[in-house]
Order: sequence, then C-alpha cells, then structure tokens
Amino acid sequence: MVIFINDKPVTIIGQKKFKNLHGSDYDTLIDARLDKFNERVFIGHIVILNVDNSSLERLFKGLFEDKFKDFQSITLVVEDRDLAEEKVKSLYKIVKAAGGIVFNADGKILMIHRLGKWDLPKGKRDFGEKSKLTAVREVEEECNISVRLGEKVCTTWHTYTQGGRNILKRTKWYKMDCTDDSKMKPQLDEDIDDLKWMDEKEVRKSLLNSYSSIRYVFDCLNNPSSTD
Repeated sequence: MVIFINDKPVTIIGQKKFKNLHGSDYDTLIDARLDKFNERVFIGHIVILNVDNSSLERLFKGLFEDKFKDFQSITLVVEDRDLAEEKVKSLYKIVKAAGGIVFNADGKILMIHRLGKWDLPKGKRDFGEKSKLTAVREVEEECNISVRLGEKVCTTWHTYTQGGRNILKRTKWYKMDCTDDSKMKPQLDEDIDDLKWMDEKEVRKSLLNSYSSIRYVFDCLNNPSSTD
C-alpha cells in the first residue's frame, strides 16, 4: 500500500520485502521502538522499523499536523501488513473513486489539464456503483468521449482535508481504448481546461508538471510487476 500525503509517498511493507532494500534506498533509518518521531530527523527518504499500531497513530498524528515537512518518502516496515493497512484506513474517512488511462488507435494516451497540472480523468464513485462503471462514466463525462474498458492497472491512495476531516481517497485505475473522440471536449465545470492526446515523449514531459500519484500509475502501467 502506497499513500500519497501532500504528494509524498508513504509505503507500508512487510519484513520480507524490507530484506530486499539496500542502504542506497533511504537516507534515514528510524526504529519506532526507540524514536519519538522528532521532526528534525525526518529528512529525505526514510525507513521506519518495528512499526506497530501505537507508532502508526503517533506518525500519522504528526503527518496530520504537518510536522514533518522535509521528508521525500517514508517506508514503514510492519509485522502484519494487512493489519497495519486497516489501522491506517481507520484514521481517515474513505472516499472511493476510479479513473482511466485511455489509449487511441495510434497508441497515444489522453491527458487532461486540471488546476494547472496534467492529470488523468477520474472521479468519485456513485452510491452502489461498481468501480469499473465509475471509471468508464467519469472518463466519458470529463472528456466527452466513448471508451471500452480494459484491465485494471493499480490502486492509488491519497489524502486531503475537507470540512475539517481527514480524507483518504482510493482510486482504482483501468486501461481503456477510445472508441469515439469526435466530440471530445473538456468538462469545464470539473476545472478541466484542456485535453490532449500525447505520445510517449509528450507524456514523460507532462509528468514533470503532474502529481506523484499519477507518476506512480504510469510506473505500474509500464512495470506491472511493481504493482502493490
């Protein structure tokens, strides 16, 4: 599970996966049993060992309060990943969404420009709706195109605050093929001001002005074995 907090990845892994990390993968090593999470040591890429429910609460309290400003990524090493993920989810209100990586007949990918950044079309799930239907509906609504659903690529999680509540948004991403873009136009009331079919080089350039979570989606698309 990778959670993007202020567009920075916080990854939960088990002990077995930790053994495959190398010293060059991180800048700071913290033992949750010994350290009280002093913000002065949260610099660069961080690995935290022996993370239990108590230390998860302490860490996320600090993240909620924006105490840790200088980290680039955090990797949490836990004994039981499933239990740790459920504990993290319990700290937030969960909002579910879905979106698509849309290809045309030339193999180009449809990127949307929203709020000053390049993004992928996505949106919140309606009550009782399946994620696959959400993904198709939102892509077609935001871009005014028709698509055919393909395979799932990955799931992303990112946080934000709304009405004083901490929100954890789960987005499921699917590959799609465009079947009709003859009337393609951006959904302006969703703050989308441009749509563009991009080749591989253009996508790479657009990702320089995008979000870490969107770059993660493309990593999963290009390297399926990396999907968590």
